[in-house]
Amino acid sequence: MKPTGTLVLSRRDVASLLTIEECTSAVERVFKMYGEGETSPPGVLGVHAQDGGFHIKAGILTLDRPYFAAKVNANFPLNPKRVGLPTIQGVIALHDAENGYPLALMDSIEITIQRTGAATAVAAKYLARPESETLTICGCGNQGRVSLRALRNLFSFKEVFAYDLDEVQAQKFAQGLSGETAAKVTTVSELETAVNKSDVIVTCTPAKQFFLKAAWVRPGTFITAVGADSEDKQELEPALLSRSKVVVDIVEQAASIGELHHSIEANLMTRAGVHAELGEVVAERKPGRSTSEEITIFDSTGMALQDVIVAAAVYEKALANRVGQLIDFGGENNVNRVSAA
Repeated sequence: MKPTGTLVLSRRDVASLLTIEECTSAVERVFKMYGEGETSPPGVLGVHAQDGGFHIKAGILTLDRPYFAAKVNANFPLNPKRVGLPTIQGVIALHDAENGYPLALMDSIEITIQRTGAATAVAAKYLARPESETLTICGCGNQGRVSLRALRNLFSFKEVFAYDLDEVQAQKFAQGLSGETAAKVTTVSELETAVNKSDVIVTCTPAKQFFLKAAWVRPGTFITAVGADSEDKQELEPALLSRSKVVVDIVEQAASIGELHHSIEANLMTRAGVHAELGEVVAERKPGRSTSEEITIFDSTGMALQDVIVAAAVYEKALANRVGQLIDFGGENNVNRVSAA
């Protein structure tokens, strides 16, 4: 049947339709599909700009129907203080992969934040110790908040440390999240102290020089490194990767723009030194954590297939709940609201 228009969804629309639990389930599913070879490899393109940059991630999936999605994200870390705009802004175009029709255009911020937090939770499920009790979040923005919300569904944390160069941001994080978890959430100004006590560490910052040192990390720790999504961004000391079990979302992508990229440049690792892609672990083709003493790292650069499956879920839910606006790009009466919201 010919579509009646392209559905346009704002960030508010997306947020109203997507929960972190649903997102985590979808992301785990797509990593398993990728690990079992049921999907085509996704693509990524990066373009630098002054004080920031753009990346385009695209992929195709066959779910209940075939979908193609392309996400254009802008990443400008100075935005919040300089012009009052979010660091990440963008749009996802979702298409029917049988005939090319543009099914939806939706804000990418909420999907990017949630699917990234969901990937952290999926990786932690297979790579962290189940009895983990202490979490450190490095970077107390939206990504840090969603990471905690995703992880609290898996672990009974007793203590959460919040670390950010902006101490006011860290305080807001601690105050805002304290009511959402049974764990004690406190800010720390000395990262080493927190890392020495932590079972799970999430780094989600725009750092361009590593700040998490290998000597600080104790045996048995699980680390998700989220911030490095371009070749000039870095959060982990390269030596930390070389002494750990490293799992990535996509090897070639991590070798180009992730933490793995820096370890390869430092001649401390090669692509062959990567233990597995996360999809291989989820699909049980390779093991996750093998001992309670090993340090495990997930180098999370962001896989386009995560965007496809989450965007498709949001689109289907929006249609079912009559949320958004329909626009017929080729028609005369080209705007039709499908909800009163």
